[in-house]
Amino acid sequence: MTLSPSLPRGATVRRDAGLYGYERALGRVGLTPVAGVDEAGRGACAGPLVAAACILPAGRRGVVPGLADSKLLTERAREACYEQVVRRALAWSVVVVGNEECDRLGMHVANVEALRRAVALLDHRPAYVLTDGFPVDGLEVPGLAVWKGDRVAACIAAASVLAKVTRDRLMVDLDREWPAYDFKTHKGYITSAHTAALAEHGPCPAHRLRFVNVRRAAGLEPPAPEEGDRPGPASRGEGGAPDRVVRNPHHQESR
Repeated sequence: MTLSPSLPRGATVRRDAGLYGYERALGRVGLTPVAGVDEAGRGACAGPLVAAACILPAGRRGVVPGLADSKLLTERAREACYEQVVRRALAWSVVVVGNEECDRLGMHVANVEALRRAVALLDHRPAYVLTDGFPVDGLEVPGLAVWKGDRVAACIAAASVLAKVTRDRLMVDLDREWPAYDFKTHKGYITSAHTAALAEHGPCPAHRLRFVNVRRAAGLEPPAPEEGDRPGPASRGEGGAPDRVVRNPHHQESR
């Protein structure tokens, strides 16, 4: 498969190249090291947003046992993979953006800013950056947005593991502080239990007021329309309007 035209000529990835194909293709045209960046928690209505960047070394040392998209790994496998990434990485960084900053900036702006910060904090300056799904401006080095990058590029997968394990640990800490919401189970994503807790207790300081369900629980938005009623205009995540509610039946594997 030929890479995007934004990559140098001659950089190609075979369909059977595996998880490390992008890094090898970029290395063949002299673009090393390659950093991958990813985030966790963008769709949650509580807790922080966490972004990570990772550079894996070339050769056998950069091959991380069991590495895959963090959403496809069990909690135990993610923890084991996290330890391997930290041990093997040429450089890695993690950035935590609190829920209050997410509210102030809006989720998209907060996400892009966190990814930029993560790259800037790397001990080694990358020659190229691979991002998961969408381009990130302002990285000061060339890069490529890779569709489902955490499943096809090792450095992005490594970053996804760093971000998710870090955020899951933070959500367990928040659960101890606010046990009524069961953050340790759903990690701040919307589930029936989380919705019930919001209805009973209202939001806690860890919730994001940009999300319409949180605003409703706080009495800042009118109740949701009854089934069959005409819905109002969709909420927007920028300009002071609330972000949408993200409902994910696989919340424990969400980012």
